[in-house]
Amino acid sequence: MFKIVAKLNKIILPSFSKQQLDPAKAKKWQLAILAWRYYVTSRALSNK
Repeated sequence: MFKIVAKLNKIILPSFSKQQLDPAKAKKWQLAILAWRYYVTSRALSNK
């Protein structure tokens, strides 16, 4: 399930690493997206 959600995240959500976003200067909604992407990615990799 997390693999599918990870692929959807990659398509739908913005990539902040390409934008070179500084986490110290990020807004709350950007931090929430970063945390969500980290959570989904870590779960998708651990379910192999």
